[in-house]
Amino acid sequence: MSTAMATDLTSKQRRILQYLRDNAGTKTYFKSRLIGQELGMTAKEVGSNITALQNGNLDVEIEKWGYSSSTTWKVDI
Repeated sequence: MSTAMATDLTSKQRRILQYLRDNAGTKTYFKSRLIGQELGMTAKEVGSNITALQNGNLDVEIEKWGYSSSTTWKVDI
């Protein structure tokens, strides 16, 4: 990720992105609710910030995968 892009992210987006990078080696699917529990955010906060990450020019691919009980995200690094 370029420095310019990194400065465009909010602190929540940077925390979520780091969480995904740290955990994508062992997992591919992430629930908003569980990310929120780990990072002290609501599932809604995670979902809105992941959507912003999806639209960014980052080294991670994020795809909305499912909606049961909490949005599930497929992540490829």
